[in-house]
Amino acid sequence: MEKGKRAELVSFLKSVPFVEFCCVYGSTLHPNNKDKSAMVDYILGVSDPLQWHSQITQVADDIGVGVHFNPFVIWNDKVHILVDNLDIANTNSVNLRAALSAALLLLPSKFTQEDLFAKICSLSYMGDLRMLFAEDKNKVKKIVQGQFDLFHSMYKPFLQEYEARDFLRVSLSGTDQANISQDCGLPVTCSLVSSLPLAIRSQMGKKLGQKKIINELRNAHFAGQAINEVIIGSREEASKCMQGVLRRIVMISSARQAVSGLLAVGGINATKYLANKMQKAWKSWT
Repeated sequence: MEKGKRAELVSFLKSVPFVEFCCVYGSTLHPNNKDKSAMVDYILGVSDPLQWHSQITQVADDIGVGVHFNPFVIWNDKVHILVDNLDIANTNSVNLRAALSAALLLLPSKFTQEDLFAKICSLSYMGDLRMLFAEDKNKVKKIVQGQFDLFHSMYKPFLQEYEARDFLRVSLSGTDQANISQDCGLPVTCSLVSSLPLAIRSQMGKKLGQKKIINELRNAHFAGQAINEVIIGSREEASKCMQGVLRRIVMISSARQAVSGLLAVGGINATKYLANKMQKAWKSWT
């Protein structure tokens, strides 16, 4: 990120109480983005939310609701960390591994690296109501092509990990575009599902059934504890179930976000924003 742009984004933090973590993301930060009027999304992290919100009451009264965020899906977009006193950068590796696992479950036995990154990127939009009429149909493709090197650097360690575990094989073609083949067997499928977020596994367990097992030494902190494992009959079953769970989570959350946005910013501003989004979407379809 350019130094001047970073300074501009950091300046926002002077308007709110002290935070221990802050990152930004959004299409306006992508190198291929031409619409510099688009919003930048902030994620703020604090150790005492109640105290922080009591301090920001005055700010909220002055500027209204300025942050809308969908916390119920896997964090897989490229973010720019501005402040990190909570070691979130390391913790985020759990989310990256989960996003890779989810994408692999939705992909066939053979695919390209670009296919993989596109599938990862599409997870956040799966079931999003805006994609039906108010988003560029090529949004995912544009994000991946504009941020390909960043996707590669983010997921390279986890691809190497899965390759070492014989989950997949990566080979370069003549065009330097990596081709990937994956093991679609049941043991690997079960391992991929075990890397998904707890909220998703719990919903899958309700649909497919679950059993209690003793956690192995894979994570020493939780070793010896009883955990619920999703009962999987086939890869197709697991993939279809996970996709349904993701769609429902994103759909409900996107609907709530749309309604809260309408109430927070008012009908006129919401209408202008929606009209702008629909205009872009229409251009992508014509």
